[in-house]
Amino acid sequence: MNIRDLIGEATEYDKKLELEIKKPKSWCKSVSAFANTLGGKLIFGIADEGQMIGLENPEQDAEKISEIIKTRLDPIPEFKLSFHSVENGKILIILDIFKGDETPYYYSGDGTMEAYVRVGNESVKATATELKRLVLRGKNTSYDSQISTYKVDDYAFSKLRERYKKWTGTSFDEKDLVSFGLANEHGYLTNAGALIADENPIRCSRLFCTRWNGLNKMGGTIDAFDDAEYSGSVLSLIDNGEAFIKRNAKMMWRKTANSREEMPEYVERSYHEALVNALAHRDYLVNGSEVHIDIYDDRMEIYSPGGMPDGSVIQDRDPLTVPSTRRNPVLADVFNRLGYMERKGSGFGKIIGGYEYQINYDESKKPTFRSDRYQFTVIMPNLNYNVTQDVTQDVTQDVTQDVNSNDLDTQIIYLIKKDDKISTEQMSKILEVSTRTIKRHIKEMNNIKYIGSGYSGHWEIL
Repeated sequence: MNIRDLIGEATEYDKKLELEIKKPKSWCKSVSAFANTLGGKLIFGIADEGQMIGLENPEQDAEKISEIIKTRLDPIPEFKLSFHSVENGKILIILDIFKGDETPYYYSGDGTMEAYVRVGNESVKATATELKRLVLRGKNTSYDSQISTYKVDDYAFSKLRERYKKWTGTSFDEKDLVSFGLANEHGYLTNAGALIADENPIRCSRLFCTRWNGLNKMGGTIDAFDDAEYSGSVLSLIDNGEAFIKRNAKMMWRKTANSREEMPEYVERSYHEALVNALAHRDYLVNGSEVHIDIYDDRMEIYSPGGMPDGSVIQDRDPLTVPSTRRNPVLADVFNRLGYMERKGSGFGKIIGGYEYQINYDESKKPTFRSDRYQFTVIMPNLNYNVTQDVTQDVTQDVTQDVNSNDLDTQIIYLIKKDDKISTEQMSKILEVSTRTIKRHIKEMNNIKYIGSGYSGHWEIL
């Protein structure tokens, strides 16, 4: 009989050759971890290689398992014991541990009490942050629904009102703060309300953005071309994060027989979904870590603190079949009401699907996901990295045709309208004149101004 015939395709499980009565922690930590996470099974009488060895005294072992769980686990999780006959009459014991509602479930032994959680296929000791999360779950609540010490009267919600009006066509009423779960009837904000307030007082909810020079964070003489740090309402973090991406992502295009095909480096629908998910589902119990947007030459990575809520590792799963689990249900509900995300949890599909319709897409450019118990990262490839087509030639023809003029000043303005961070060297290559000529024309034009300095600056047409 195959193990999968006993436990099912998607069940978490651990194997034990025999019942270790003198070392109960060796298997009781899995009982704690399963109860604290999504449940699972322990199979006694099977070797690590999958060989069905069986147990010599299965009935006696079953009594001992029940006794040890009741004396070593606090509170006692819900479990079920069953016997299974395999080849040559050998007997296995399958211990079903159900997902618990009274978390955390501790193992008590050697004078200590420890709680465990499931990470991938391992049972590991819960960190202080994970313990806080288990305590909240045991109280049937979440971080974002907790009442804060911040008073409603001390904070403004202009970003919330603006977005709500734009999305629904109706005005946001003061009493909606309570019905949305952003405040209580005594005038205090929940943590979700504090996160959405214009002057968001929760410091660890900042957003860090960097456009790195090269393929990693060690770019040589110039480490980064552009960087920014944003704070305030999580709604403004979405707007600022997307604006940062847009000013650091270039748009290529090529001529076709009857039109022009645009080729963006990154897909707006995909990075919007990734950023919204990072802010809505991150673990706000993790202090000292924020959401990051890191743009490299060949990819963009959006990182958020906290792994998968169910303890699994995304690399081991099909992202298109992962069910929606909301770590911050109040925040997620508000994002849904404002049109930022959907209730059905289709985020992974949107991120991948947005790429599949692009001209330069192939399997090597498919977005990927990476997680562990501490973080979750979305990796979106640059669709135009190492593009083989001679796009520059097409751009030159497009400039000449669209302006319908040989006037160099007009062509310079056209290029700046298309990319306000374009360099004079790039202009000279596209327009096939010297950089000195470009600079001389710009100097003589009174309607163009460069704001800022270096790579972080941009052109403005007055």
